Amino acid sequence: MKKILFIVWITLGACSTVKISGVEQSGDFLLSKYSTFNFVDVVVQGDALSPNSETNLNLLKEAITKQLTQRGLSKTSDNADLLVNIGVVVTEEVQTRETNFANPADRTVYMGQRNYSWKSQEVAVGTYRQGAVTVDLVDRANNALVWKGTAESVLPSKQKNIPSLIEEGMEKLFAKLK
Repeated sequence: MKKILFIVWITLGACSTVKISGVEQSGDFLLSKYSTFNFVDVVVQGDALSPNSETNLNLLKEAITKQLTQRGLSKTSDNADLLVNIGVVVTEEVQTRETNFANPADRTVYMGQRNYSWKSQEVAVGTYRQGAVTVDLVDRANNALVWKGTAESVLPSKQKNIPSLIEEGMEKLFAKLK
């Protein structure tokens, strides 16, 4: 049992860090060409949303604002040069493991019967929430996507751990911004 718990801990622990994927930018994009930014209105909906979704969206906006202002842009509500679109996807995932004949806990003991068979199968061992945030930067004047990046992570079960995860994710994502 300890071995299985250790494997589950290692698997979840390895997935708990933020992974950056899908960073793309147009060939002529330079952040220094822009001086102001603003957010596109975000609609929050879906089955896997938590009661804290609105709070978490505001935390995302704050983290993105921090990253862009550190790079010399200022937030404005009037005709911003750069529009920031946020896409959030949260899914409920099932963690599984495969049964193994060598593990006595996975075998059924048969007594007095010769007509039986055993086969390997997937067994659910837990559930978790996987989250992905995609940030699109759009040139308002040309209405063209100029930069896009996605940060993914397993979401912590406790709300108190979400702000640090969002901060870490946006730092890693915007480190890819050239």
